[in-house]
Amino acid sequence: MASKSTLHYLCSECGWSGSKWYGRCPECGEWGTVNEFREARVSGLSRTTRASRTTAMHTTASRTYSPDSIDTSNRNIAHSALDSTTSAQPISEIQADDAMRIHTGFSEFDRVLGGGLVPGSVTLIAGEPGIGKSTLLLKTAAYVSKQSKESNTPPVLYISGEESAAQVKLRASRINAVNDYLLLATTGDLDTVLDLIETHHPTLAIVDSAQTISAQEVDGITGGSTQVREVASALIDVAKTNNIPILLVGHVTKDGSIAGPRTLEHLVDTVCQFEGDTQTALRMLRAVKNRFGPTDEVGCFDMSGEGIEEVPDPSGLFLSSTENDNQGKNAQDGTNDGTCVTFTLEGHRSLPIEIQALVTQSALPTPRRAVSGVDSNRLAMLTAVLYRHGRVNLLAKDLYVSTIAGALAKEPSCDLAIVAALASAAAGKAVTPKTCAIGEMSLTGQVRPVPRIEPRLREAARIGYKRAVVCPLRKKINIPGLQIVEVRNVRDALQALGL
Repeated sequence: MASKSTLHYLCSECGWSGSKWYGRCPECGEWGTVNEFREARVSGLSRTTRASRTTAMHTTASRTYSPDSIDTSNRNIAHSALDSTTSAQPISEIQADDAMRIHTGFSEFDRVLGGGLVPGSVTLIAGEPGIGKSTLLLKTAAYVSKQSKESNTPPVLYISGEESAAQVKLRASRINAVNDYLLLATTGDLDTVLDLIETHHPTLAIVDSAQTISAQEVDGITGGSTQVREVASALIDVAKTNNIPILLVGHVTKDGSIAGPRTLEHLVDTVCQFEGDTQTALRMLRAVKNRFGPTDEVGCFDMSGEGIEEVPDPSGLFLSSTENDNQGKNAQDGTNDGTCVTFTLEGHRSLPIEIQALVTQSALPTPRRAVSGVDSNRLAMLTAVLYRHGRVNLLAKDLYVSTIAGALAKEPSCDLAIVAALASAAAGKAVTPKTCAIGEMSLTGQVRPVPRIEPRLREAARIGYKRAVVCPLRKKINIPGLQIVEVRNVRDALQALGL
């Protein structure tokens, strides 16, 4: 029981806390986000002590493993980690090996994490409802539990606060994730969650989700800022103390940001966004924050009725069937008018994106501009540049510009391909076969350089392109099988593209 409580005021937007109420948050400047809450304090007991005070109340798990049957190497590491916090030592003497990472079973997931899960780390997976977060983590739990069974290490613990055990079992059966070494518990109480992790000492713990777990001794509704911060802090404590990696699911608000205080993202070690359109099967996993790896990596996945699968080579996903056929060795040289391919960067990976444009006569006083995957303001600017410097008048036309498979062509390097697609659709003439365009357009009609163009060109050559119309290069690049044509303005670009 709580012996006393302290009154605080907390901003639900940025996590600022203070002893005085403000109508406007002094930290982030948002209005009406500072709310009153009382944080209970337990005398003489830390959160970690409370988490380990009980070792017998664990009936929600499907099976209990005795400590003698579990490998104690992880516990020895945990004790040594605790001892290291009481004294300082030279950083050169600290042991840190990437071989300790736990593989998730998905090479794309491991790529985003920097090589796998680090023991003792807490990773937050956030995404829209129904995007596939639980499916991804349940499939990951099945793979890690299978490896744990073969190596005789502790099992995997999956804790669900959103669904019943029967509902989780139905999904696990559908995606073939049923395993004796995968322990399942359903609870919404924080103390029970901590007790389960302390008792089973799993190889991996998954909590689905942070907004459905609540602490009894803390005021506030389940999913509120106070509760979410308390749950995250407790899980981080138990992860660091026991050297157990924890995957934590986080909900998002209607504007796409992670629900709860911003301190949640600061507390955890890694934050990953699971993105995608629910109307398509493509899913993208991005690392927004990563203390143990790069933050510019992206993993590609494909959702199906049987679960989720990784896509190691997503190059063909963002190209139409006609464009894919034209890449083959025996394909015809014809392409459709109104299309042009460019290459964008997603982390260290270069991906092709096909831009499609349709130009029609307008029957409205104000011509229509419809876009999908392209910034509408950027389209308006490029239309003006094309009229002023390219002598192609589309101001009175209806313009429709789209990408394939929900790809996003919002990088400035896509400007030249958008201009080429518009000019091709207006003239009814196709771009030169097996030709891509990479470059940024300025308001003066100049084609500006883009960063890291060499990996884009190498990817273009790898998937079968023969010519690349690009911005002026800072240094000469020689790629076998690919003719590189440098252009300085929009008229030179249209001429090089055969328009």
